[in-house]
Amino acid sequence: MVLTTDRDERVAAGAQLFSDVGPLVVRSARGQRSGDSQRWIVQFEGYADRDSADRLRGQLLRAEPIDDPDELWAHDVVGAEVVLAEGEESVGRCVAVLANPAADLLELDSGALVPVVFVIDFVAGSDGDPGRVTIDPPPGLFEL
Repeated sequence: MVLTTDRDERVAAGAQLFSDVGPLVVRSARGQRSGDSQRWIVQFEGYADRDSADRLRGQLLRAEPIDDPDELWAHDVVGAEVVLAEGEESVGRCVAVLANPAADLLELDSGALVPVVFVIDFVAGSDGDPGRVTIDPPPGLFEL
């Protein structure tokens, strides 16, 4: 199993994941480094032997959102106005969050890409307001 999250608690014993075959409960898991990537060997309750586990091969596993107020979630920032820290000048709206090995990228409606490491603040919107992301990018990020 390859995780697309940096939250190891997703595979802690007792964690519940969801798949097209139904909910799966983690019985045990251990990480295994393979080159530059971390893979996981996970045993699910009710899948004790290799044959039953093979039926899960290729399944996309999903998890409930983690309630962590210090995390910035992709579904929260899509649609938000993106402003510069100095002067609060708008540079556009976030239309997507793209996975990238070094750091996820905010894709703006202008086509610009902003690494999330430059995000310094996020204010969630309410009542139809999509929110506001404040960034502190290096000089020249928006120059072509």
